[in-house]
Amino acid sequence: MASVVLSEAEKLYIVHGVQEDLRVDGRGCEDYRCAEVETDVVSNTSGSARVKLGHTDILVGVKAEMGTPKLEKPDEGYLEFFVDCSANATPEFEGRGGEELGTEIANTLYRIFSSEGSVDLKSLCINPREHCWVLYVDVLLLECGGNLFDAISIAVKAALFNTRIPKVHVLEDEEGSKEIELSDDPYDCIRLSVEDVPCIVTLSKIGYRHVVDATLQEEACSLASLLISVTSKGALTCMKKIGKGSLDPESIFEMMETGKRVGKSLHTSLQKILDEEESLGTTRQKVGFLG
Repeated sequence: MASVVLSEAEKLYIVHGVQEDLRVDGRGCEDYRCAEVETDVVSNTSGSARVKLGHTDILVGVKAEMGTPKLEKPDEGYLEFFVDCSANATPEFEGRGGEELGTEIANTLYRIFSSEGSVDLKSLCINPREHCWVLYVDVLLLECGGNLFDAISIAVKAALFNTRIPKVHVLEDEEGSKEIELSDDPYDCIRLSVEDVPCIVTLSKIGYRHVVDATLQEEACSLASLLISVTSKGALTCMKKIGKGSLDPESIFEMMETGKRVGKSLHTSLQKILDEEESLGTTRQKVGFLG
């Protein structure tokens, strides 16, 4: 994880401010920084999104490819995650540092999406036991400025919302052999419902309080954080503690309550942005990588 070195005086300044519900950048403990979300930014994907949250910059591309259902789930498609930590994002990603973090993020995404009902995997099945859609979700970390997991989860949800999968017609001849025909009409496609896709809210304990959307400086003052994945209805699907410090049960309970509350409003804001962007259709100006 990218980190910064602070003097004791700087740490004290940040910690004291948080106890008064006033952070260095003027936010309260439960406030997110302004996030920029743009979908459909990579041309050769089924769906894509780019999210900037403070100095954190994430790009996600989704590619739908045909595969074979897994033996234990013959009537479902599935998702595969790959995380690439660009060495330009932070010097710590050079060598093996980025690999370890990439694996940790991918494992966290697998855990979140393994919870029942986050994505309707049955809608990705074409022929039970024979053909299904596999969604390859590629996450690229372009810049790390704190609160990585939340930004990634927002970008993954936005990219899945943007994903369009071609409709498939299965034709069977007299001998029983099946032929698959993909629709070449770009508007004849399947869309995934992302209503139950959770977002991650990371709560960092600083002093005796906790903050959401910590900056790198605030992360340096926090010994323990709680990652919570929350659905748009405020249901908690998964939880993970990170950091060397410990959390007492009372703090964990308070953090979970904050996570649910903040998570619900995060989903509402994200869905509003995605719907607004989609309603502009082809008329919207794309910022892409030049923005």
